[in-house]
Amino acid sequence: MKNIWLMTAAVSAVVVSCGTVQSLVQNTFPYTANVLVSTGVPADKEVSSTSTATNVQTWFGGNNNAKIKDVRISDAKISVVSPSGGNLSAVKSVKVYVSSSGTGEKLVASRSNITTDSSSLNLDLNDTGYLDEVVKSSGLTVRTVYELKNQTTSDMNLKIALNFNSVPAK
Repeated sequence: MKNIWLMTAAVSAVVVSCGTVQSLVQNTFPYTANVLVSTGVPADKEVSSTSTATNVQTWFGGNNNAKIKDVRISDAKISVVSPSGGNLSAVKSVKVYVSSSGTGEKLVASRSNITTDSSSLNLDLNDTGYLDEVVKSSGLTVRTVYELKNQTTSDMNLKIALNFNSVPAK
C-alpha cells in the first residue's frame, strides 16, 4: 500500500512539473509602438504611422534560426499616453500591420466604428496564421493605420501594445 502511495505521488509530481515546464517554455513577448496624432490630421481620412521594433529584436536579433515556432498574435491594445486624462473618442478606426525585411505585410489587429470614450481599448485579432517568418526576420515593422472622427484639439500620443506567443522549436 505504501508503494502505491509513493508511486501516485511520483506520477502526480511528474505531471504537475510537465505542466509547469510547458507554461514556462510557452513564450509571450511584447512589442509596443507609439503613434503621434497631430492636431493637423484631418477627420475621415486614413493616416499611416510606421515604427520599427527594438524590443522584439532583442528576443531574437533577427535570427532565422531562433528556436521558436508557431508564433501568433495573442493580444493587441490601443491606449492614450498623452494628453493626461485623454480618451479615444476622436478615433474612428485602427488597423495594425506587421512586416519585416523580405516578408509581406500582415494585418494582425483592427477595430472599426470605435465608440468609446475610454483611454484604452482591446483590438480585434485577425487570424493571420503563424508569424514565425515575420518575427524571426530582421527589422520587424509595425504600421498603424488610423482614421479620426474629428480633428483633435491637441496632439495625442497613442500606444499600440502587441503580445506574441510562441512555443520552442525542436
